[in-house]
Amino acid sequence: MAHPRSLRWKLHARSTPFVFAFFMAGLMALLMCLVITAANAGLGSGYLARVLAAYQMAMPVAFCGVLLVRPLVARLVALTVHPH
Repeated sequence: MAHPRSLRWKLHARSTPFVFAFFMAGLMALLMCLVITAANAGLGSGYLARVLAAYQMAMPVAFCGVLLVRPLVARLVALTVHPH
């Protein structure tokens, strides 16, 4: 059983879709910014600054996008994956 103090900081279960969207969007946006910035401008001087500038725009867009498409993706998965 988890220690009661470790449960204090956790969010309520009903926030799961938003927490999922936040982490999924954050990681995917960062990965895409790293790759696309490298492909477009290379890994030279200022690479990290360019990645972070792109991430500032990409993260909110990705977060909203995940929230919007999550129900559709869940339906598509249900249609294509056997439940057992």
